[in-house]
Amino acid sequence: MKAKALVVAGIIDDIRRVFQVLTEQSKKAESATSLTSSQLWVIKILKETSPRKVSDLALRMYLHPATMVGLLDRLEAKGLVTRTRSEKDRRVVHIDLTDKGRELEIHSPEVVQTLLVHGLESLTAQKLALISEGLEQVVRILGVEGVPPHLILSLETNTPKRRKKDTAS
Repeated sequence: MKAKALVVAGIIDDIRRVFQVLTEQSKKAESATSLTSSQLWVIKILKETSPRKVSDLALRMYLHPATMVGLLDRLEAKGLVTRTRSEKDRRVVHIDLTDKGRELEIHSPEVVQTLLVHGLESLTAQKLALISEGLEQVVRILGVEGVPPHLILSLETNTPKRRKKDTAS
């Protein structure tokens, strides 16, 4: 194989690996908890620090607040979280785990989103820029720049903030 073909083969294999771990971890989460991996991720974050404001939780998960509210609606319906309005500022809503949510978290697998976010957050700005540029290129190659991003292996869509357009394509 020529050098360029080897690089392309390596990229394709790396994409396969990413999809493989996302699929496997999501199936594990759903099998163990009957939750999507995104819903379980909410539970995992709340276990670390709760109660949390909805806006803080959305920031921590890199989600739009409207997407966060949809996740919380489903978790609240399952009796895993509660919402409490702040006494000081009625616009602020705090989210906390219920006893049922704490019990579920104890017996649940890790979620791949945690690994991904912690890993990315530990990188330098330069490495993050390289990854971002590379992924933007893959998105352009696939022609999906305008497609709203779904949460990992979910039909829920994250309403994204607009990314700065690349001026040098």
